[in-house]
Formats: sequence, C-alpha cells, structure tokens
Amino acid sequence: MQNRFELTQYRWVKKMLQWRGFQPVLMLFTLFFFVIAILTGFFGTPAGSHNFGIIFVWIVWWALLMIVMVPFFARLWCTICPIPAPGEWLQRRSLIRRRPGKLFTLRRRWPRKFRNIWMQNFGFLAVALFSTIILTRPSVSAWVLLGMILVAIILSILYENRIFCRYVCPVGGFIGLYSLTSTLELRVKDAQVCKDHKTKDCVTGNELGYGCPWLVFPGKLERNTYCGMCTACLTTCTQDNIAINLRPFGADLLVEKGRSLDEAFKALIMLACALLYSAVLLGPWGWVKDWANMDTLPHWAMYAVAFITINLLALPGIFWLTAAATRKLARLDIPLKKVFVDVAYSLVPMGLIGWIAFSFSFVFVNGSYALSVLSDPFGWGWDLFGTRSFPWTPVLPDMVSGLQILLLLAGLVYAIIIAYRIIRRRAATDNLAWRGTLPVAGFLSAVTFTFLRLYIG
Repeated sequence: MQNRFELTQYRWVKKMLQWRGFQPVLMLFTLFFFVIAILTGFFGTPAGSHNFGIIFVWIVWWALLMIVMVPFFARLWCTICPIPAPGEWLQRRSLIRRRPGKLFTLRRRWPRKFRNIWMQNFGFLAVALFSTIILTRPSVSAWVLLGMILVAIILSILYENRIFCRYVCPVGGFIGLYSLTSTLELRVKDAQVCKDHKTKDCVTGNELGYGCPWLVFPGKLERNTYCGMCTACLTTCTQDNIAINLRPFGADLLVEKGRSLDEAFKALIMLACALLYSAVLLGPWGWVKDWANMDTLPHWAMYAVAFITINLLALPGIFWLTAAATRKLARLDIPLKKVFVDVAYSLVPMGLIGWIAFSFSFVFVNGSYALSVLSDPFGWGWDLFGTRSFPWTPVLPDMVSGLQILLLLAGLVYAIIIAYRIIRRRAATDNLAWRGTLPVAGFLSAVTFTFLRLYIG
C-alpha cells in the first residue's frame, strides 16, 4: 500500500504482538487501576480533586485517550481496556492459554437490527447528559464504571465474542469513529491471499489462538472503525499476511465503504457534546453548570431537554440544511441522505480537535492533582510515594489559549480540505466541488468560532 510503513517487518515487534499474553497482561495492568477507581469512588473522599477515581479516570485517562491514543494509536485503548476482560476470560475459561472447544456462552445471536452503533450513540448521550454529576460525585462515577463491566460480563455470557465492545460500549463508539483519523492501522498485506485461503483462521481461530473477537474479517478491512487492535488475527494468521502500519493522518476519512447514518450522527453528537461540555464546564454561566449538576430536579430537566434537543435535532437539522445546500451548489445527482452522510465525515477531524482543545483546558490546569492523588488515592491521609503534599500547580497557563487557537484553526483548514475531497468525488468539476464545499466550510467555521469564543472570550 502507498504511504504506509510496516511496523511488523521488525521481528521483535511482530513476536511481541503475536504473544498470546500480550493483551491479557496489559488488561490485568489496567484492570488493577480500574478496580482502584471503583473502590475509591465508593469508599474514598467525596472531594473529586482528591479522589483517584475522578482524577485518573476523567482527567488523566481522558486526556491520554483524546490527545495521544486515538490520534496516534487508533483503538489502542480497546487493546488494553479492562472492561471486557472478565467476560472474555469467562468465555475462554483461561487468561492466556488457548483451550480447545467452543466458547463458554449461551451462544445467542445478536439481533440484526442492532448491528450498528446506534446503541453506542444513545449510550454516550446518556453518559454525557449526566457527565457533570459523574465528574463531581465519585460514588456516581464508580457506579457507572461498575455498571459497564457488569453489562460486559452479562453480554459475554449470552453472546460469543465482544458484543459489548462492538455494539454497546459508549466509549468504543467514538473511539472507533475518531480512529479513522489515526496514524496507525491493522491491515492485510495482500487481500487476494485472504480470498484464496480457505480456512480463514483469523476468523475461526486455530491452535495458535482464538478468532477475531470483534467479528471482523481482516481480508475486507478497509477502515479502523471496528478493528479493536487486539492482534488476534496476527497470532492466528498462517499466511503471514497481517501487518501493523504507520500511515498519513486521516487516511480512512476518504474511504467510502462503510459510511452510514449512525456514524454520521455519532460525528454530530461528539461535536455537539464537545461544544456543550465547553460551555457548561468552562463557560462563564455558573447557573448552567448548576443546572447540569442537578441543583434542582426542574432545572436539570430543562437542561436535559436542551441537551437532547441540541444533539438530536438542532445541530443535525442545521447540518441537514448544509448538506442540502451542498447538494444544490455542487449539482450532485445523489440522494440528500447520501450527501448528509458523506460530508458528515468532515466533522470527524473537527470534533477530535475540539475535544483535544477542551482537554487542554483542564489537563494543563488540573493535571497536577494526579501526583498528590497517586500517593493518597482514597483521600485518607496516606503518602505512598511521597507526593501527597504536592501543591496544585497549573502548567503553562499562559500558553493554553494559544495552543487551542492553533489547534482549532488547523482543524478547521484540514476539515474543509476533507470536505472538498469528499465532494470532489461526486461533483463533475473542481469548480462545482468548491462551490459545494462552501456551505460545509461555513458550518465548520461557525463551530470553530463558537469554540474560540468559549475558550478565549
């Protein structure tokens, strides 16, 4: 493939990824911290700034996820995520060793109508709606984390493989979408080799390991969206046809295969939530934050109605009109729904940049709490590593706004370029493609201006 650099050409990289203990060992590591986050949520101090569960989940983990993992390592978090681990180990009745026989489940079939990310969309909206409460109440945060792992276990008992990760996990939905931009991918070296190979060990498994738990056939994999980067196929492939590649940023955004309305709405939901989070948590309107934090039930109900309306009606409605204008100006002879879905993928880099800019707002300001919390996770007066008394110290406070401006402007330019390239594939001429890009560029510019107003006033 062009503009690709294969990392698995290095023997030590390939051997490490093929080792069956690679993923379970990493999962055990993250599971340890996951359990601590739950325990500190239930039994630690209610002060969020001194509670391990709040600081390490919603500041440290979130910042690493948005700023580092998704842009540069695709679904790396899904590789090491502890949430599906207990259920998967129960299915396999083993942590590392490949046991013979079928997976230990009731082997029910996941309903066809739910084989999409609509459940993940609504799951994320539900978490986002209560996010201010989750972020400020450690016990609520702990219940959310515990609930996710229990749901994953139940689904592992009922269904084979990682049904929770593929179709239910509210975090996995946006990681999959934003991993379209990532500089890392898992792909086959030669699709014809996979087509000719009869046994399809990467899907069915063999004595070397299990088949893909994400229900993906690598031979037809063209996008990162549903590849959990578990490297099971790298272990079981007998044809040496699986590669981990470095590639240009945003390479999957122009892949037409697999585009769908549920993913388009995910792009809009993530963009809307980035704007709303910025307004609620960073904006000057204290009463909005109070409403989101459920100061009274009527106030929270009005906030909830506004939140859902913006996510599911207002922003999608505006973007539908934008797509209609694009269709008319570019003279596209395809259904409006198809135009809406196609150009929505230009929102993916804009949304990711928006979330990164939002993450800068709190990780540079509040990240120093992690050092003191690491020594005293429960807020009980411990000093395990001698850092309990480390003072709250904002990092580069005078540079945050400048970084946000540069990021948002770069994201705007890149998103407009992606929009043009998507439209150009449908438009008859360059001139028509540029005309069709104007409404999308206007929408993206308005979003960028809103972010800038929230961050720098």
